[in-house]
Amino acid sequence: MARPLLDLFAHRGTLIVARFTKGQCQPCPDRPRCTSSRESARNVGFPPREHRDLQVRVRTEQQTPEWKALYAVRSGMEGTINEFTHGHGMHHCRYRGQPKAHLQHVFTAIAVNIERLSGRPVTEETPPPRPPTAFQTFLDQQGIPRSKSWRTLGN
Repeated sequence: MARPLLDLFAHRGTLIVARFTKGQCQPCPDRPRCTSSRESARNVGFPPREHRDLQVRVRTEQQTPEWKALYAVRSGMEGTINEFTHGHGMHHCRYRGQPKAHLQHVFTAIAVNIERLSGRPVTEETPPPRPPTAFQTFLDQQGIPRSKSWRTLGN
């Protein structure tokens, strides 16, 4: 029979661990479904009930369209951050000091935007206007006039 033990893992918290000896594990008819190891015994960890309940609730939540929409935004940002760190060497800064580091980040972002824009196909039609941001929508709802963009000040 397995004997449950409490083990403390720094990265996981408390787990209830069932340890099976070789003598218990070898004759078991369900062994091929349980482990692929031929030699060693099996250890099975179970989180405490409150952690398991939280895990089940979060996994159920992850199936909702609202959660998937939120994660799509995060996924896009993670891709952009990955491109900066791995594709453009932003793991390490070339310069010391926050002002110089900030300038490097701004110039790298400008270069990435130019690179992305140069890869887009040329179209004759004008792109549709961008929808207003959440802040612009808030200003409109409150009846607060928006200042003109620096792009349209000359018009």
